[in-house]
Amino acid sequence: MNTIVLFATKHGAAQEIAKRIADRMDGAIAHDLKQSNTPDIADFDCVVVGSSVYAGAIRKEAKAFLSQNANTLRNKKIGLFLSGMSSGEMQKAFTENVPDDVLQSAKVKASLGGVFDPNKAGFMERVIMRIVTKQSGFVSTIDDKKIDEFVRGMDS
Repeated sequence: MNTIVLFATKHGAAQEIAKRIADRMDGAIAHDLKQSNTPDIADFDCVVVGSSVYAGAIRKEAKAFLSQNANTLRNKKIGLFLSGMSSGEMQKAFTENVPDDVLQSAKVKASLGGVFDPNKAGFMERVIMRIVTKQSGFVSTIDDKKIDEFVRGMDS
């Protein structure tokens, strides 16, 4: 199956997850939606789209891609993933950011973890992280078991 894993990221966690997904799916390629040369998804049987989530919103590149390609995506095997430190609001993030028809036709939807790297975060992000999670150092919640489940769900 011809697969593309598209991602939009701020600090790199969604990119890391996309690469792990692509590595586990035979022949899949990962592509950053910030790049202007996004391949034509008509050429792919399977499309995975992922984004980091901040304050309940996915990255603008992912939101625009999903909206602009909703008609084509409905006819593909599609998987959706979100990356973030808080898994509690992820279902809400899916419903508020992904077109209903794309969300309903997705074979797999999952929150796959996130990364907080104080060296990549701005001042306010570091303050918020300290207040909300009581963490100030590097934290990764990327979950390889969930990534494996995601890939198995796409393969079934």
